[in-house]
Amino acid sequence: MSNTATWPTATPVMTSRLRLEPLRVEHAPEAVSVFDDVRLHKWTGGTPCTLEELEAKYQRQSVGQSPDGRQGWLNWILRRLADGQLIGTVQATLYHPKTGGIEAELAWVIGSEHQGNGYGREGALAMSGWLREHGVGGLTAHIHPQHEASIGIARALGLSATKEMSGEEVLWRDSGR
Repeated sequence: MSNTATWPTATPVMTSRLRLEPLRVEHAPEAVSVFDDVRLHKWTGGTPCTLEELEAKYQRQSVGQSPDGRQGWLNWILRRLADGQLIGTVQATLYHPKTGGIEAELAWVIGSEHQGNGYGREGALAMSGWLREHGVGGLTAHIHPQHEASIGIARALGLSATKEMSGEEVLWRDSGR
């Protein structure tokens, strides 16, 4: 695939409790405190980003595609409607499988203070619905086998664990695929 691929562009999405806002660099100052928590890296590795690192990351991600154009990048900030608080993110990395069409690998992060309220599930379901409406076929996610909260979200999305591993994470894929 050349860098002439055209990928869908993230647009705002609303749920009963959340607003999914397309990621912008301007979100970084607000987001840095939500994600400055080593507990968020227990299952995925890494460490919290500084403000400068987060701004650079958001600058790269908000472009909407990889430098070579082989992947589309859709990223949303999750904002609670009740008080406007930024509580997490959802993201989809789009690609063209050999069988054609567009598929997406999904990820989500909810700030530790906001976990246990169903926001991850609600945001991921809203994102997957948006993806389906915009022509994305198969959905996948890589999840650590002990990360029960993410396993619950994957199941809510209709994903099932496969026997495929990537590092310490299990590949979850659309049921029946």
